[in-house]
Amino acid sequence: MTFGILYFGIGKMMVPRVQGVMDLREQRIAQDLANAEKARAEADTTEAAWTAQMDAARAAAQAEVGKAKAQAAAAAESQLRSADAELSERVAHHDVAIANAKAAAMVNVQTIAAEAAQELVQRLSGVAVPSDAANEAVRRQLIHG
Repeated sequence: MTFGILYFGIGKMMVPRVQGVMDLREQRIAQDLANAEKARAEADTTEAAWTAQMDAARAAAQAEVGKAKAQAAAAAESQLRSADAELSERVAHHDVAIANAKAAAMVNVQTIAAEAAQELVQRLSGVAVPSDAANEAVRRQLIHG
């Protein structure tokens, strides 16, 4: 009988309490799992947004690098054209200076040759040749070889 009362007391009073605690615990575990799943989904969404922002930032940075490279190439090309034009101008000035120096030298050569011819004719034949005639003879010789 005592055993029956004990069995009845435990079965009717203790088991429902234990069952209630176990049900409450299962509900809490299910709630915690649902919260964890929700947090995981939010983390996935946040990660996807972060990845998209990083991709956009990377693309923008690459575009800026491309733009900077194009600007640098254009600036270098402009400087190269400017330097080339300046160099061409300098060469042209030097060519003019060389041509002027050559012409002046030829005048000097012609004058020296005429004077030498006058002196040679004077020494060899004793005839004095006028400067104009000597200059004309040298000029004709230089032109016709």
